[in-house]
Amino acid sequence: MKKDVVDEILDQWSAERPELDTAGLDVVVRVMTLYRSFQRQAGEALAPMGLELFEYDVLSALRRQGDPYALAATALANETGLSTGAMTNRVDRLEARGLVKRRPDKADRRGVVVSLTAKGVKATDQAIRFRLEAADEALTGLTAAERTRLASLLRKVMLTVA
Repeated sequence: MKKDVVDEILDQWSAERPELDTAGLDVVVRVMTLYRSFQRQAGEALAPMGLELFEYDVLSALRRQGDPYALAATALANETGLSTGAMTNRVDRLEARGLVKRRPDKADRRGVVVSLTAKGVKATDQAIRFRLEAADEALTGLTAAERTRLASLLRKVMLTVA
């Protein structure tokens, strides 16, 4: 099998420190490297729409909720793994572009509910197609069965780490 950059790194460590067990890095460094590559590919896929990946993440979280495509701002921050301060900044940008709107939360006087506008729903529905195409393109070297197996193994790792 052809060697990749991670093999080269691990070979160097083995030469310098043969007593070290680098097996864990064999997987982790590849996942970290792929993460950066996948982020770049996703950004490139969304660029024609003028969307940043972080903007898409917010729109996608709202769209996946189903009609009326809304979440309390705190729940939206939790859904996307962001602080409430970071979420406020992102919502400000998306609201300025007419993709989301805010309204007071009837269940919490201090809270805000963020929802997609019609323009936001349309943009998100278009963006998910770009994201899916980029993901499929990134995995062209794998068969359907290999993709399923890899997803299963990664899920297992996530459930033990996260």
